[in-house]
Amino acid sequence: MCTTCGCGDTELVPVELHEKILAGNDRTARHNREHFLEAGVLAVNLMGSPGAGKTAVLEATARAAASKGWRLGAVSADLATDHDAVRLERAGIPSRAITTGQACHLDAELVHRALHDLPWRQTDVFFIENVGNLVCPAIYDLGQAANVVVLSVTEGEDKPLKYPVMFKAAELVLISKADLVPHLDVDVAAIEDALARVMPRPERIVVSARTGEGLDRWVAWLERRRLELGLVGRIAGLAGHVHPPGARGDRPAG
Repeated sequence: MCTTCGCGDTELVPVELHEKILAGNDRTARHNREHFLEAGVLAVNLMGSPGAGKTAVLEATARAAASKGWRLGAVSADLATDHDAVRLERAGIPSRAITTGQACHLDAELVHRALHDLPWRQTDVFFIENVGNLVCPAIYDLGQAANVVVLSVTEGEDKPLKYPVMFKAAELVLISKADLVPHLDVDVAAIEDALARVMPRPERIVVSARTGEGLDRWVAWLERRRLELGLVGRIAGLAGHVHPPGARGDRPAG
């Protein structure tokens, strides 16, 4: 059971208390979002099941985005290890691990604290790789500008129907491990149909971190989001950092 959101036992967390927890999280998320936008940084909350290929997609993203000269950064969440953050560092993405212990998701305060140890203001795109989970991460606002879900072809065609909250919250779904399709009894069209049934504005890209399929479209999507938010051409690192009333932390992030 997650000790922070009580996802395993609703009787332990009354609705009134749960709302108060989310209110505090949302306050810190607004604080994070303000500073990401002030610094001209596109923050992306990357979610998905354990083993969906989130880290592999980010490694491939570093290669695909190299020609654009983008500066990437990331935090990578896991219950007990820093393995994914180490992989991202090796791929050329300055990263820090967030070890959550029993928590099955990130919250805005965990992200805020992690930013203290990263030069995030000097990035163009900052990835928040969430804990592998198709339920709780969708509930918590982290201050991101975009929610992206990685869904691998190995997970089955009905995952969007079984976990609709996650996919309703997503702006984009990356259907990963496309290179495995010839070896599986899976219909990508059926996955796309399931996504269309639950996403308000279904948008998906079929990708393979191994072959590079779809990575150009993924990078183009990120570039479009930066343009839509007016982040292109912004000079990073100029905005001040002031903690709003009630927000925790005692030194500047970045």
